[in-house]
Amino acid sequence: MPARKTELAHRALATHAGSLDLRQRRALILCDGQRSVVELTRMLGAGTPALLLQLQTLGYLDALDAGMSVPAPEGDAGASTAAPASTRRRSLSAARVYMQGMLELQRAPAATALRARLVGSADEAETVTAILEALAGLPAFTKPGYAARVRERVAEVLPEPHLPALAALGLEGEADAVA
Repeated sequence: MPARKTELAHRALATHAGSLDLRQRRALILCDGQRSVVELTRMLGAGTPALLLQLQTLGYLDALDAGMSVPAPEGDAGASTAAPASTRRRSLSAARVYMQGMLELQRAPAATALRARLVGSADEAETVTAILEALAGLPAFTKPGYAARVRERVAEVLPEPHLPALAALGLEGEADAVA
């Protein structure tokens, strides 16, 4: 059964309030009612099933599949199964899906246009360009801190060959903010 957000989760994501940490927010954004726990685990890492159960217990997710094999969180076991930030798998698909989710949360017409361009991108180069354009456009309709956090999260999952382009974008954006 796919993981699906509750109304509480939608409110928490829309207001950026509450006690959600970045990993919980990321997981909730990707829980669109179409992705299975297995798909989410591939995207977010080994500790995902336990994280999803935690989010369900907190009321952010509807009931998960009862037959799902999830290791019960034991003491510090969750910390040992989570990959360190430096060894997490980088994926253009994960960066794309995350960016689509971030744009979907915005109500500005510009965000809708950027999301449509990202969804319509057909190859790797076009997808990277669309992600970078979305990151560059985000400060126009969000708070600077929010745009910076989104850029940081994309930097965590974007494949390494594309990081120089992202870094150049970050320097330009910060130079504009200072000027």
